[in-house]
Amino acid sequence: CGGAFSGLESVIERRTSKSSMGFGSEVKSKQKRNASELLELVQPEDLVQYGLIPEFIGRLPVAVTLNELNEDALVRILTEPKNALVKQYKRLLEMDGVQLKFTPEALKAIAKKALAQKAGARGLRSILENAMLEIMYEIPSEESVREVIVNEEVMLRNEKPLILFQDENKSA
Repeated sequence: CGGAFSGLESVIERRTSKSSMGFGSEVKSKQKRNASELLELVQPEDLVQYGLIPEFIGRLPVAVTLNELNEDALVRILTEPKNALVKQYKRLLEMDGVQLKFTPEALKAIAKKALAQKAGARGLRSILENAMLEIMYEIPSEESVREVIVNEEVMLRNEKPLILFQDENKSA
């Protein structure tokens, strides 16, 4: 159910920031906490207050919060899993005898775009597909292409990638 409870943090904020008045009351600061900190404090009564029925909450006996992904985590998602997106694109071009390389800066640019769009790991695919679409159509028809290098400019400014040809005299 991760990510399905937009606004739950405001319910938790109301519960945890109860204030009292009078001479023996504890003074609390009005400092705003971020959503991750608040979601770590979720209780079943917060979910009921949010609008879920108790029978449903009883069927989900463990509530665990997820931290937002950072740039490094998104780069790892792009490169490390067995079926990582970068590995998939490399394999597709290998079938045409072309090596595909991504610079570390390009991978960071993809992660930054996903963070800026608040798209998370799911957004990585569409960002990479948009950047690679033209490359995937053009490269197989070029028989003399040996290597394609995707750098930061390809990801940020939609520039053409560096293309190395079999004959060292030709390069684009």
